[in-house]
Amino acid sequence: MTVLKRYVLRLFISLKYITANVVDRNNGKIVASASTVEHAIKGNLEFGRSCNAKAAVVVGEVLAMRLKVEGLNHGQERGIHVDVNKEIAKKGLASCTKVWGIVNALKNNGVKLILDDDNNNASPSSKY
Repeated sequence: MTVLKRYVLRLFISLKYITANVVDRNNGKIVASASTVEHAIKGNLEFGRSCNAKAAVVVGEVLAMRLKVEGLNHGQERGIHVDVNKEIAKKGLASCTKVWGIVNALKNNGVKLILDDDNNNASPSSKY
C-alpha cells in the first residue's frame, strides 16, 4: 500500500532554533533537512537571531537548494505536502510568520508544495 502524501514537510520551532525536514512517509526517512543549528546557516544570521522570520526564510532557501540537489524539488511530480494550519496550531500563533516564511521561501525557490487544508479554512495567502 502506498501513501498518497509521500513527501511531507515537517517543522520544528523552538525558542532557539528552527528545523525543517522533508520526510518520505513510505520509508519513514528524512530525505532533506535544514536547521539554524548548522554552523553554515547560523554564521549567516544576525548574532543571536537564529529563531526569527528572517532565519526561517534562510532555512527555507537552504532546504529548497538541498531538495533540488536530491532531485525532489517536485516531490516525484506529486509535490511535497504541508498543512500550514496544522503547523501553526502546533507551534502557536507566535510562530505564524516563521511557518509562512519557510513555506514562501520554498515556493519562491521552485519547490512544488501542496498546501493541505483539512478544515477548508485556508488563509488568504495560501492560494498558490
